[in-house]
Amino acid sequence: MRITNLNCADDIGASAWLVEVDGCRLLLDAGMHPKHDGNAALPLFAAAAGLAVDAIALSHCHHDHVGALPVALRQFPGARVFVPEQSYFLLPRVLHNSVNVMKRQRAEAGIAEYPLFDHSDVDQLMQVVQACRYRQVVEWGVPPRPRAGPMPTLEFFDAGHVLGSAGVLVRGRKDSLFYTGDVCFAPQSLLAGARFEEVRARVLLTESTRGATARPKGFSREAELARLRDTIAGALSRGASVLVPAFALGRTQELLAWLAMQMREGALPRRKVHVGGLGRAFTEIYDQQAHRTERLLPDLALQQALELQVLEEGDAQNMSLKGGKLFVTTAGMMTERTAAHDLAVRLMGEARQCICFVGYADPDSPGGRLKASEAGRTFRFSDLAPQVVRRCELHVFDLSAHAQREELVGFAAGLAPRTVLLGHGDPPARKWLAGQIARRLPSAQVLQPRPGESVAL
Repeated sequence: MRITNLNCADDIGASAWLVEVDGCRLLLDAGMHPKHDGNAALPLFAAAAGLAVDAIALSHCHHDHVGALPVALRQFPGARVFVPEQSYFLLPRVLHNSVNVMKRQRAEAGIAEYPLFDHSDVDQLMQVVQACRYRQVVEWGVPPRPRAGPMPTLEFFDAGHVLGSAGVLVRGRKDSLFYTGDVCFAPQSLLAGARFEEVRARVLLTESTRGATARPKGFSREAELARLRDTIAGALSRGASVLVPAFALGRTQELLAWLAMQMREGALPRRKVHVGGLGRAFTEIYDQQAHRTERLLPDLALQQALELQVLEEGDAQNMSLKGGKLFVTTAGMMTERTAAHDLAVRLMGEARQCICFVGYADPDSPGGRLKASEAGRTFRFSDLAPQVVRRCELHVFDLSAHAQREELVGFAAGLAPRTVLLGHGDPPARKWLAGQIARRLPSAQVLQPRPGESVAL
């Protein structure tokens, strides 16, 4: 077995791993780097130039895991694409939205390389996408001639991260590898935690997102949600508006489910929830695919339980904020020309308004700079708002949909693989995990392949 890290940078970046087993090649994910533009955001497909890839398996539909799929299929023509069945309905929506964003960035930022693919490419690739149920064993290899023994297989395991997320178990004749993708072991508001109990593999390829994040002693998700509830209730009671920036896929639906239950129980007043169009689209798919999902609230239809109001173009800049409005808007990092960005500019200057962060925001993004801002001090929010003062209430809540670092170490220790590869994390995160896993599994080999590096196992 040979594994090549195709991420274009030594961080979370563009998730993509090339696995070679029994003469066959499988690409695990094909993401775009969220902090780079143009071709620089693509995985290092050149490291696999001239190689025939038999199949591509996608762990879930976040952009940093699937955003380069059309380019990957151009690089590896003939490859089949396997996805968990719920992701089949999300994938074209994610990629069509990416085309729209790239076209806008070409016009506004002059990025000549954009778009890297177009809508017709997305429509065409869906013809080679095969949806697979969790625990369905699928042969993916194209055998060398003559065929020598059984073909390698893959199997998806529910990862609990977002709708349709999965860990991928790859089995060859002698070797086996488990790729966690992005995983959440703990239950969220809608989704149950990962179901990796029956995984057995000799090689583990694991995410490391929160490897450098230590939670305080006594932390509990329930306490964080209670604090969020009290913060929102207090702001609405004084007529303030509340902005919760959230990623369109996953975080938005988990928040909406929690808000629906809080309003149903009377803990929060019933209120329209203003959402972005993409968040609304993914919410529809969450409702439509509820019967295929391990949901904690199987009978909760989000669109029926909440009065969702889609923000139209110009609403974020012009709508009245009087009376206390509740916004769960896409663009969790508040990138320029998004509703989250424009609402933040309006809200942050008023002391009574409220902004709540519930997930990760890159320190170099507008959201990250706002999280780090000091009340009453001028700071640079974005290129469109370079000099602003934050006077509003600002609260940060830890409601991550990624596994805690102790959970990742515990999973690795229980699996007891002979080799552990660390990826999808910044260097400090991987360093902490490497040390802890080496301590728990002293006989295991712990590797951190650099971008473009191959390791033979």
